Amino acid sequence: MSKQVAVILSGCGVFDGSEIYETTLTLLRLDQLGIGYRCFAPDIEQHHVIDHRSGEVAEGETRNVLTESARLARGEISPLAELAAADFDAVILPGGFGAAKNLSNFAEAGADMEVLGELREALAGFFDARKPIGLMCIAPVMVPKLLGNGIAVTIGHDPGVSGAISAMGGLHRTCGVEEIVVDFENRVVTTPAYMLATRISEAATGIFKLVDRIDELMDR
Repeated sequence: MSKQVAVILSGCGVFDGSEIYETTLTLLRLDQLGIGYRCFAPDIEQHHVIDHRSGEVAEGETRNVLTESARLARGEISPLAELAAADFDAVILPGGFGAAKNLSNFAEAGADMEVLGELREALAGFFDARKPIGLMCIAPVMVPKLLGNGIAVTIGHDPGVSGAISAMGGLHRTCGVEEIVVDFENRVVTTPAYMLATRISEAATGIFKLVDRIDELMDR
């Protein structure tokens, strides 16, 4: 039986959901390595909807996170409430501001943020079973609230976000776009992706390294 990885999405689109390139590159690398995957997303309304041409809020428009995430998963997706760590060998969270708006309220609350209860419960199962957890882009900012204090992560080198991680009890490590940070003790792998990337190839290098390291950790 092949390894199986859960991929947790937060919508569709960099400004109000999962970052599309990060998600696609993650799924591509998993497939290249012969690793099976299943996508999950919370069945909730988005914080808001952004017009990705103008960058402005689309006033009066609402969208569902699970329904929007299904666009990225080509319809093959399950509600986050159905994710059981026992069914998978690892979990990966692509970035995009859905992580800071739908999976948490970091975009509004900063270091005082709260994370979605369904997400915290799902990741607790992986963490307690010492199954690898990968996060990219802005998603690592949630680690102190999701997994506890003292876990080393990276979002690149943004001083505001890295400062918030430290304020919440996390350990931030400065990192280049094409590199990863691995907390071997806690089996958490992070990479900056589009927190720093200016080209899809830059994002791909770091994301592929993250998936490769997750693959290695699943063997340990």
